[in-house]
Amino acid sequence: MIGHAYGAFDNSAKNYEFIQVDPLAAAMGAEISEVDLANVSDKAFAEICHALYRHKMIYFRDQDITHADQENFSAKFGPFADDAYTQGVPGNRNVQPVLKEADAEVGIIFGSGWHTDSPFLQNPPAISQLRGIDIPPYGGDTMWANTALAYALLSETMQEMLSGLKVRMSIQHIIAASQKAVLAGEQPAKSNLKTSKDPEDMQLKVKGAAHPIVRAHPITGEKALYCDKTYTTTIDGMLEDEAQPILDYLINHITQAALTCRLRWEPNTYAIWDNRLCIHQAFNDHDGFRREMYRTTIAREHSA
Repeated sequence: MIGHAYGAFDNSAKNYEFIQVDPLAAAMGAEISEVDLANVSDKAFAEICHALYRHKMIYFRDQDITHADQENFSAKFGPFADDAYTQGVPGNRNVQPVLKEADAEVGIIFGSGWHTDSPFLQNPPAISQLRGIDIPPYGGDTMWANTALAYALLSETMQEMLSGLKVRMSIQHIIAASQKAVLAGEQPAKSNLKTSKDPEDMQLKVKGAAHPIVRAHPITGEKALYCDKTYTTTIDGMLEDEAQPILDYLINHITQAALTCRLRWEPNTYAIWDNRLCIHQAFNDHDGFRREMYRTTIAREHSA
């Protein structure tokens, strides 16, 4: 099915008092300006949250802030999520480095492939934030796809069929892809995996977690699909031959170009997205250039 945003989703900007919003694409995304993330008032923050849930992904330019500033701003959204991959930076344990050095030539980078963040956890992150510091002159973009719009474009029959189903999310595809890269003589990017020294933790992440394939947003009530290419392995209660065609269709449907937006990073760009309303992917297309970023993840809203 080829979908279009028009008529099913309105990504136009609302009039706000404390922030300026400029939509990025018809399907989702918006740039927020007239804000200093190191000093955000409560009223401006309320508008930022509204814009986030409306546009699914928002971003800010020219935010020359510190790790402490990022941690403090992130905490406004809610309690920090447990990060499944990295240990955090010294002094700011909730700020996670996402780094690829200029001399690294790897088959897989952190964030490759369409995914929602850490869905193999029983309580995956609700909101993710990423700050760009050292950015390649070209390459290293990030794309998002609007899973709420994808759900809205399904037929009522398909929506009813999916209601009540649960997808199984696991880290097993990541392990298999890493092993394949090693056998091919390549090396995946170093990500300081916590699981590498904890066999029991690794087993839990391979077993994964089951989540509803259709989720209602706790704040807006908007329904969205919850599945991806990287972590989704099957639909609970179905045979593999039954589940895979459904998953293939949904993933192809979600990630069609008309339902996406693409961000060209610049130094001091700060992006925020709602993992319950979109999926995303990074590109391994910047060998020879350093890319340094820092991520924070939020478990849930303070009000939820």
